[in-house]
Amino acid sequence: MTRQTRRQFLRDTTLFAAAAAALGPTVAAQDARPAKKVGPNDRIRVACIGFNGQGKSHLSNFSSLPDTIVTTICDVDSRLAADGIKRVAQNQKVEPVFVQDLRRIMDDKNIDVVSIATPNHWHALAAIWAIQSGKDVYVEKPVSHNVSEGRRIVDFARKHGRIVQTGTQSRSNTGMREALDYILSGKIGKVTIAYGLCYKPRPSIGPKTTTPVPEGVDYNLWLGPAPEKPITRGRFHYDWHWFWDYGNGDLGNQGIHEMDKARWGLNRHALPETAFSFGGRFGYVDAGETANTQVCLFNYGDAQLIFEVRGLPTRDFKGAKVGNVWIGTNGYVVSPNYASAVAYTPDGQEVAKFKGSDNHYANFIKAVKSRKHTDLTADIEEGHLSSALCHLGNISYRLGQVSTAAAQKAELPVGKEQLEAMLAHLRDNKVSIDDLPLRVGRQLRLNPSTERFIDDAEANKLLTREYRKGFEVPEKV
Repeated sequence: MTRQTRRQFLRDTTLFAAAAAALGPTVAAQDARPAKKVGPNDRIRVACIGFNGQGKSHLSNFSSLPDTIVTTICDVDSRLAADGIKRVAQNQKVEPVFVQDLRRIMDDKNIDVVSIATPNHWHALAAIWAIQSGKDVYVEKPVSHNVSEGRRIVDFARKHGRIVQTGTQSRSNTGMREALDYILSGKIGKVTIAYGLCYKPRPSIGPKTTTPVPEGVDYNLWLGPAPEKPITRGRFHYDWHWFWDYGNGDLGNQGIHEMDKARWGLNRHALPETAFSFGGRFGYVDAGETANTQVCLFNYGDAQLIFEVRGLPTRDFKGAKVGNVWIGTNGYVVSPNYASAVAYTPDGQEVAKFKGSDNHYANFIKAVKSRKHTDLTADIEEGHLSSALCHLGNISYRLGQVSTAAAQKAELPVGKEQLEAMLAHLRDNKVSIDDLPLRVGRQLRLNPSTERFIDDAEANKLLTREYRKGFEVPEKV
């Protein structure tokens, strides 16, 4: 497979622009002009990268805001072009340009903002390239594919003075903000446990099979930083979530939203002291690699964050399935979604309700105009810390040992109550637990200030990854 590095691409683009200039005005020649500084009254020019899934929301929202215009859309799957152009044009009445290679966007001086909704393994590199190109960034969650990448985005954003928003939209919703203000003001006392719940049934993705690259897809660009391997899943799009090279399981897919809110309610702005996880892929045998049933426990000293993934049908926990529960010394709060919550006394009497949503994209554009990252409701630092929690749980899980649940039950350092609940959930789904291949992760100790594990070289190696040549995520700011 022929590869072209970004440096080579930019070199070739520069040569092309020079040749084009001699022939007269062209798009390439216009791209060579320096970008003007965005003022508070300017209409901001947006390029959207990736729009097969969540990226559709990016197209719709950025083309609907009064002070933005989507000038360029990009996806490695050229079959999506017509639908993307139509989705944008129906809102702003002007068709955007479609490009298949995101490097063309990075070199375009007529673009102010880049939004990123690619697969997870591309998030950090695309964000840093955009920052280096002088553009502000809206990047989907998780902001990174591993812990190190998230910190690198933060460092690049601060060094270059760019505005970078994380796609955790609950942070902008008025109902959620009011509920968290209620919690953080001490109305339920000291919060001792924050639960994040991802009880979201996921069907089997089918057996492992070698699948050809879909027509219209530039597979070299789709892979980007990831290793070059055959496609072993039946559905090319979306099911990459369940493979370690590209995704982070439901912990980093749906779960990052609830992980972020859980940490928010604990008012913690650093990584925890310890991380521990256990679980497995139960209920079916398929091509997927990540857990569909998982418990993660994070210790912050005087508070604990407990996260549960259940990919088989299950009952709610205190009224929430995909949501959060915060337990305080004088009550608790339950949020069943992104925009509402209810507060209760310790004995379950309702005392307060919160509800309301707002536009997360508009909050980002407000900060782009003010040039203050403190105006963001989901600054990249928050996105990094919450994404990192997902990665820590997965690192513990991946370093674990597999044996039967019965053999492991007595050996768990923490989480025996959560294991019992997990086993009951599996029994409800007719999963035999007698010889259940439970993976019990390694209990990991962290230095929150360095964001590295203590005395564990194997775990520290998983804080980053090996990158494919030409798609290395920069380390030095």
